[in-house]
Amino acid sequence: MSRAAMIVFVCVLTCATVVLGDEVQLKNGDRLTGQIVQLTDGKLVLKSQLAGEITVNLSDIKTFSSDAPIEVHLKDGTVLHQPVTAGGPNEFAISVGEPLKPQSFELADVASINPPPKPEPKWTGSISGAVSSTHGNTKAEAVSASVSVARRSEKDRTTGGADYGKTQQRDRDTREDKTTEDWWRARAQYDYFFTKKFFGFMNGRYEKDAIADLDRRVVVGGGAGYQWIETDRSSFSTNLGLASLYEKYDVDPPAEDSNSQISLQAGYNFDHRITDTLRFVHDLTYYPSLEQFSDYYLTTTAQLRANLTKTMFADFRVIFNYDESPAPDQGSTDVKYLLGVGLSF
Repeated sequence: MSRAAMIVFVCVLTCATVVLGDEVQLKNGDRLTGQIVQLTDGKLVLKSQLAGEITVNLSDIKTFSSDAPIEVHLKDGTVLHQPVTAGGPNEFAISVGEPLKPQSFELADVASINPPPKPEPKWTGSISGAVSSTHGNTKAEAVSASVSVARRSEKDRTTGGADYGKTQQRDRDTREDKTTEDWWRARAQYDYFFTKKFFGFMNGRYEKDAIADLDRRVVVGGGAGYQWIETDRSSFSTNLGLASLYEKYDVDPPAEDSNSQISLQAGYNFDHRITDTLRFVHDLTYYPSLEQFSDYYLTTTAQLRANLTKTMFADFRVIFNYDESPAPDQGSTDVKYLLGVGLSF
């Protein structure tokens, strides 16, 4: 072979080696070469010059390597951004330290590789309501409404909502309209995530109930929480902190018209999609007084939502409140039932 031919041959080999680039070794013994594009949802996409894009299940991969740095996201939140070398069965490795030493990772711990950019966080929410009117032997009118909003980014979460209900019924003897229900409440919470699971929070509530002689209840607090589960199907978090709770009653004598205390606050939020069209949401918050734990306020809401269309739904909601120190001559327990239809956005 002439010198010129030898040079050309060496150059071709060199170029071929460069083109081969990343390599994926399969458990059946096959080897695929090209460029690792990404891995999401347990499927790895490899781009080959000859075959184009090839999709391989992560469960079928023995190990893999890359010539250039790739972004590997592990399930514990760790992000690796460097070239990867082949490891043992069901493993891959990276070089760390001085001198360089290989560090192995399990393929089962990989969440994604070169994932697409996350979409900008957006506000989502829903609004629902119900109206009823009865005429004849009984004359009654009722209206209820609820609204909720949420925004989740990688570092924080903001949630808020409000509920309202009013009912009037005509007395058959006096023929006068009597209000039997007149209340509303609003709430908001901001969570900041220090890690993927651990977060700090600030929250507040404002409530009124004319029938329970509650002129206003104001709760402002903060603390820490832990996100145990957060998937497309389920979400569960718990929180613990302190709160300032103030209640003012519309009663006489004025000496009994208010209650103010510092309390603990402990609670949880649970959200689970039972089926593609049915969802269950439940939250609870408990406020025991620091001076006397037997004096407490508890509020909880349970909701069952059924999707009718992509944006329209029907929901049934139960709101339960218990106040150990209510307004004079009023009961401690309030239970409200809301049934309506709404739109999500």
